[in-house]
Amino acid sequence: MLFSINETMGQYSELFMLLAAGTYTVAFIAFAWDLAKSSKMLRAVDLKAAELAAQATTTEAARMPVGVGAGTAGGDVDRSDADVSGPAGRAERPTSAVSGRGTAAGAGQTADGSMRYGGERRAPARVAVALTVLGAAIHAAGVITRALGAGRVPWGNMYEFLTTGAFVAVAVFLLVLIRRDLRFLGTFVIGLAIIMLVAASIAFWTPVGHLVPALQSYWLIIHVSIAVMSSALFTLTFAMSALQLVQSHRQKTIAAGGADKLGFMRLVPNALSLENLSYRINAIAFVGWTFTLMFGAIWAEKAWGRFWGWDTKEVWTFVIWVVYAGYLHARATRGWTGTRAAWLSIVGYLCVVFNFTIVNQFFNGLHSYSGL
Repeated sequence: MLFSINETMGQYSELFMLLAAGTYTVAFIAFAWDLAKSSKMLRAVDLKAAELAAQATTTEAARMPVGVGAGTAGGDVDRSDADVSGPAGRAERPTSAVSGRGTAAGAGQTADGSMRYGGERRAPARVAVALTVLGAAIHAAGVITRALGAGRVPWGNMYEFLTTGAFVAVAVFLLVLIRRDLRFLGTFVIGLAIIMLVAASIAFWTPVGHLVPALQSYWLIIHVSIAVMSSALFTLTFAMSALQLVQSHRQKTIAAGGADKLGFMRLVPNALSLENLSYRINAIAFVGWTFTLMFGAIWAEKAWGRFWGWDTKEVWTFVIWVVYAGYLHARATRGWTGTRAAWLSIVGYLCVVFNFTIVNQFFNGLHSYSGL
C-alpha cells in the first residue's frame, strides 16, 4: 500500500515537471518576444528623434539670415531662441528626452545602470514574468510531490538535483526581480531551466527510491541545499557575464562608428553595470560555496571517517572554489575588470556544470551513488 502511494506521488511529480517545462517554454517565448518587440520600438523612437532633430536643424538654418550682422551678437539671438519655443521647439525638447534618458526609461530600457523599474509597461515582459511565476508554482508542486513520494528531501540523485536546481534558479531569479529589473535575463534563466528539466527527464530519470546509507544524514539537507542555492546564484552571474561580453563588444563597435546590429541589447544595462552586479552576486555565492565545501568535509568525516580524501567530486568542488576565489581576488586587488573578469566568471560556472554532470557521470569515486 505504501509503495503504491509513493509510486503515485512520483507519477504526479513527473506530470507537474512536464507541465512546468511547458509553462516555462511559453514564458521563454514571451521573454524573447519582449526583447524583439522592444528593440523594434526603440529603433522607431530613434528614427523619429533623428527626423525631428533634422527638422529643427533645417528650421534654424532657415532663420540664420535674419540674424546676420551686428544683431547676431545681440538681442536677435535671444529672439531666435525664444522663437524655438514654437512648434519646432516644443518638438525638440521631447526629442532630447527620447534620444537620451527617455529611450532608457520611457521606452522600457534599463541601460541607465540602476536596473530599477521605470514607468514603462511592457506587456510581453509582464506576461513572461506571470507565466514564470505560474511555472515556478507548478514546478514547486513537482518537487514537493517527489519529496513526499520518496519520503525525504528530493535531491538524492542527478534527476532530483537537476529538477530541484532548476526550480531554485527560477525562484532566485523571481526573488531578485522584486528589487531589480532583470527581465532581460529571462530568456537565459528560463532557457537553462528548460534544458535542465529536459535533461533530467530524458537522460537522468530515476524512479522514486530510498537513499544509500551514506546519504541518510541531516548533512544532506545542509550541504546540498547550500550547494543548490549557490549554483543558482552562479547561474545568474553566468548569464550576466555572457551578456557583459556581448554588450562590451557592442559598445566598442558603436564608439568606433560601426552599426548597431544588436538592437535588443539596448534593453540590457551597460557592460560596467552588469559587471558590478555580477561581482556582488558572485561574492554572495562564493560565501555559500565556501560553506558547501566545509560542510561537505564535515559530512565526509561522519560518513567515511576522514575530512578529505581527494575524491574526484571533492577535488572539483575545491577547483570551483579556487576559480571563484581567484575571480574575486583578481577583480578586487589586481584590477581585473571588464572582459577578463567576465571570462573568469564564465570559467567558474563551466566548472560548476562540469562538476555536476561530467564528474557525476563518468568519474568513479565515493560520490558515484548519484543515481546514474
